[in-house]
Amino acid sequence: MIEGFPPFYQNPENEVPKAYVENERPPFKAPPKHYAYGLKQLIEECWDEKPSRRPTFRQIIEILEDTNYRLAPKGGLKVRGMDMSDAIIVKSSRLKSVVWNDFDRIKKGDTCVAVCRHCKKKLSGSSTSGTSHLRNHLIRCQRRSNHGIAQYVTARDKRKEGTVTIANFNLDIDQKKDDSLSLVNIKFEQEQMKEETVNTGNSNFDQRRSRFDLARMIILHGYPLAMVEHVGFRVFVKNLQPLFELVTLNRVEADCMEIYEKEKQKMNEMLDRLPGKISLGVDVWTATCGSEYLCLTANYIDESWLLRRRVLNFIIIDPLHTDDKLSETIMSCLMDWDIDRKLFSIVLDSSTSDSITLRVTERLSENRFLYCNGQLFDIRCASNVLSVLVQHALEAVSEIINRVRESIHYIKSSQRVHEKFNVMAKEVGITSQKCLSIDNPLQWNSTYSMLEAALEFRDVFMLLQENDSGYTINLSDVEWERVTAVTSYLKLFVEVTSVFTRSKYPTANIYFPELCDVKLHLIEWCKNSDEYISSLALRMRSKFDEYWEKCSLGLAVAAMLDPRFKMKLVEYYYPQIYGSTSAGRINEVLEGVKALYNEHSIRFPLDFDDQGLAWQVGNGPLCLPSSVKDSRDRLMGFDKFLNETSQGEGGKSDLDKYLEEPLFPRNVDFSISNWWKVHTPRYPVLSMMARNVLGIPMSKVPQELAFNNSGRVLDRDWSSLNPVTVQALVCSQDWIRSELEN
Repeated sequence: MIEGFPPFYQNPENEVPKAYVENERPPFKAPPKHYAYGLKQLIEECWDEKPSRRPTFRQIIEILEDTNYRLAPKGGLKVRGMDMSDAIIVKSSRLKSVVWNDFDRIKKGDTCVAVCRHCKKKLSGSSTSGTSHLRNHLIRCQRRSNHGIAQYVTARDKRKEGTVTIANFNLDIDQKKDDSLSLVNIKFEQEQMKEETVNTGNSNFDQRRSRFDLARMIILHGYPLAMVEHVGFRVFVKNLQPLFELVTLNRVEADCMEIYEKEKQKMNEMLDRLPGKISLGVDVWTATCGSEYLCLTANYIDESWLLRRRVLNFIIIDPLHTDDKLSETIMSCLMDWDIDRKLFSIVLDSSTSDSITLRVTERLSENRFLYCNGQLFDIRCASNVLSVLVQHALEAVSEIINRVRESIHYIKSSQRVHEKFNVMAKEVGITSQKCLSIDNPLQWNSTYSMLEAALEFRDVFMLLQENDSGYTINLSDVEWERVTAVTSYLKLFVEVTSVFTRSKYPTANIYFPELCDVKLHLIEWCKNSDEYISSLALRMRSKFDEYWEKCSLGLAVAAMLDPRFKMKLVEYYYPQIYGSTSAGRINEVLEGVKALYNEHSIRFPLDFDDQGLAWQVGNGPLCLPSSVKDSRDRLMGFDKFLNETSQGEGGKSDLDKYLEEPLFPRNVDFSISNWWKVHTPRYPVLSMMARNVLGIPMSKVPQELAFNNSGRVLDRDWSSLNPVTVQALVCSQDWIRSELEN
């Protein structure tokens, strides 16, 4: 009995001629009902041949076509070395490929030639050559009508209806009413074609569009431009779409530049339509070649009250640059985008020189572009200052941390020691689920995790030292206490940083309570009895105080604009931080809020007029006289006078109403952006102020780099490109990705 065949096929007395060898076809004389048995033996004998003498499946298929049989799904046919499940052979009329409807087979001597009926081109017509080259010719034959060409190129669609897999070939099949299968197509590698366009059914190939699709793909995913010259890529593309004319590196670079110019124009139009101000983020990236790039990002809340961030410029920095040069570069970029008049604040790293922001502030103040004389203009990155504090802490106990790493390595390097360590852990009653593992020095949160786990096994390390003469690197009690203190610092910084990175684009209101907590802990840490730890805390506190003095007002104003807290959060934290002087500090915040609100109330009609907004106040639009635009400079003082006198006459401002009304209930799902979006008609001026303040990126470090000890690094492949091209690629990538996100 032969496995996989119905009983009526089991007739071993019917002999089948020897298998196909050296291009000779077996004379299939067996009765039709025994053909499946013969085919099984044929293929198995072919499989037993040496690889160099085995026929290809294309040749075997030609045998099937010449023997008046076709495959049908009735029963399972199992052939050694390959899968032909669900296929047997039944009698049929002679199967002939559809391509022969357009070719004449002519015998010339010992060979056969296929002559195209349309262009008379001669191609190989032997039975061993298959038909894919004929099919490819018909696809591109210019003298043949495109009508019906889909039958040669739609195998992919037919695959949805069913596919029989034999070895590594896909046989596309059409389902018939009698459930039989017709052998229609076998896919082979396509020949190269030079024509730029072709119509296949209802679709058109567009060379230019495909070129720009390729360029956008490279930009979007950060691929190297040189990939267009990689042999593997060129072969893949040519087989995928033979009509695509492959491009050079220079051509794809030019296409990327063209995409950049178009995307930049769209960015310009979008920035011009913004309803509020822009906060500028300033970062320095390092290329693998050592060059440094200045990255400028625009941060703003759009008309839908969504916080956005877009890269504006990515400019190479002169190695011999000065602060004056950097400030001029920043101003030049702002003016190029025509957003110098829209700037609200600038956010830099804590280590950035004050002279840079001072020069930018002076330039903007000349045209009265800044609010409150720039009091909220210079902001430093909160995540960056926390990272600096972390580095202070890690450096203070760096030698101890190295010994912790060595201890863990000692335990992990030997199965015997590891098992012994686990036994000791059970003896001392440690049931911790934490796993000892060596940290990644470039990720400081992993160092925290390592130290936290090591502290759990502190007693086991001490016991191991007593029972293992080979272990001599254990820490002393004092060193363990210092590790405990530093780990508690890191724990706080990890928790606070996690809050900052909980959202991809966090609004400014979330930072104040977290940083107040950091300040209170620093005050407490300075009281540590260990002089070494207290001196470390003092250094950290000094660094944090520099940040606090510069940014605390902006943090407090942002917190005040949270309807769940208003001024209450400031009134809660400041007495703990400042003690007896807290009343004066609270009053400074309130006065700062009022001053900022007053400037917004004065500029509100001007901003309204500039932006062309259909701003709604109450149930109707706010109507302004036509003279506002023409007389804005001369009547600036009058606007201020009108604002002050109207409040004195008993009229309540947006700010007064906002502060007097009850706090909004605290809940987990609260969205401050949605709240202000809904309440804009009630607080038209204050909502404009909220839009500008809440859009400040108090932390400009992206989520994926929040715990990174190193700075931003440019991709190696892009680092080697021309700086102009680098800027185009980095900016375009950000714009395209943002568009996809939206």
